This record gives sequence, C-alpha cells and structure tokens, in this order.
Amino acid sequence: MWPQAQISPKYFYDQRGSELFEAITRLPEYYPTRTERAILDGQGAAIGRAIGRRRVVIEPGAGSCAKALRLCRLVQATHFVGVDISADYLEGAVARLRTALPGLDARAVGGDITAGIALPAGLPQARRLVFYPGSSIGNFDPPQALQLLRGMHTLAAGEEGALLIGVDLRKDAAVLQAAYDDAAGVTAAFNRNVLTHLNRLIGSDFDPAQWRHEAFFDAHHSRVEMHLAARSPQCVRWPGGERRFAACERIHTENSYKYRLPDFMELLAAAGFRQPQAWLDRRGWYALVHART
Repeated sequence: MWPQAQISPKYFYDQRGSELFEAITRLPEYYPTRTERAILDGQGAAIGRAIGRRRVVIEPGAGSCAKALRLCRLVQATHFVGVDISADYLEGAVARLRTALPGLDARAVGGDITAGIALPAGLPQARRLVFYPGSSIGNFDPPQALQLLRGMHTLAAGEEGALLIGVDLRKDAAVLQAAYDDAAGVTAAFNRNVLTHLNRLIGSDFDPAQWRHEAFFDAHHSRVEMHLAARSPQCVRWPGGERRFAACERIHTENSYKYRLPDFMELLAAAGFRQPQAWLDRRGWYALVHART
C-alpha cells in the first residue's frame, strides 16, 4: 500500500507556473489579490505612518514584484531584495522594478525561502522591513509557518526591524471553493503544470492530461486543499523508480490555511514579533498585519 503522494507547492513556480499564478490573481473568483490591493489603496496612508520610512524592503517569494513597487514608494525604500524559487522570472521582475524606481538599489536572489535566505552583502542593517504579501503564509502547516516567521524575524532583526504580511481569514466555504477552482480552469492548469515541472526536474513521465484538478475546504483544519486525481489507473516512471496510481487516487499538491486573526497574532508572538497591528477590508476577509521585531 503506497502512502499518500504529495508534491511540495514550491514546485508550482517554474516560469510557466509563475505566469499562470499571475493570471489567477486577475480572475474574478480570486479575491485575495484585489482585496489586499484595496486595503493598501484605502488605508495606505495609515499603513505608511505605522511602518515609517524603510531603508531595506525584503520580499520572500517576490514573484512579479508588483506589490513591492507600491510598497517601496510608500515607505521610500532605498534598497530592495526579492527572493523567489523561479529565478528567471524574478530577474525580469526586478529589472522592471529598477526601471520604475531608478533610485532604488534592487537585487534578485534565486532560492528556496524554506531553506533559508542568504542576503546580498552590504545591505543596511537598520530599518529593514520583511514584506510577505498574498497570504502565502497559509501554504505552510502551522509548525512550518512558525519556523518561516522566525526566519523572517531574523532577516528583519536590527534597529527598527519589522514585518508586513498578508493573511487570508476564514470565510464562507463557497467563496473559498470558487477561488481555488475557477470557472475558466486557470487554477486547474496551474495545478497540473507542477507535473510538467517535475518531469523536467527528475525525468518522470507524468501525463498532465491524465490528472484532474480537485480543490475543497477542510473546515476541521481550516484550510483549502488542492489535489490532482488520476483519471485512470497508471504507472509513472522516473530514472531509478516508478509509482502506480489507482483510478481517482490523489496527489496532494497544496494547503492554504485560513486563519482567525487572534490565532495568527499568537503565531506572530511565538515567532518573536511584537506590537502587531492589522488592517482589514470592509468584509473582514483579509488582513495586512504589521509587527515589530
């Protein structure tokens, strides 16, 4: 009997996966990006006052850097470091950021944020802000999220260090279901693309067309789960190994935890952050949280 098959969600983000995720953020069903943007637009002045001027903005999982552009302007940053596992995609994004903000010292670091981040030499130590938008913290189980937050605390540690993080909050299951299983099938394509990426990385022979995208909300764990389900019995091979899958057998590809705000504040405190302050949208669906080291 095979154990439950799993693929880490970090493998979503090759060049194609990063492009598909950007497309997801523009879908009508996918509320987090536009809700976060609305908070920044509507409450940006208050957020800017709370954060204050920042010398360095560090964004783990930077992606397109679109949100970093807005934030760097808001806090008058002098330095920016974007970190992402999709290094080629990130290089292009950071190049566009440099063009938009010519006075900004913007650098790209390719790497896996769960393995620790090695920052470029010569960055100022004071007034660092770690920026982690988009509710990506929800992709980690609570113990992993705590470990990641502790790493962010280390990155920001120093005089007037801080964190600004996006957190998706609990809401109606139907809203969550639509956000992770859109009518146009973009999320399904994003989910299946992980198999194409895996084929390239390890030489496996997954046929993505033979896998069905599935997403649902697990109320007990307060998380959306994404899976790929085999459409028929099949055997997947790679150099030195193989794995047989029964029809309808699943590969677990992602969790996305939805927090109650008090629970997330406790997680921040356990990671060493203090004086948290949150800004929510009018429906209470999403929060931007600022905390000090």
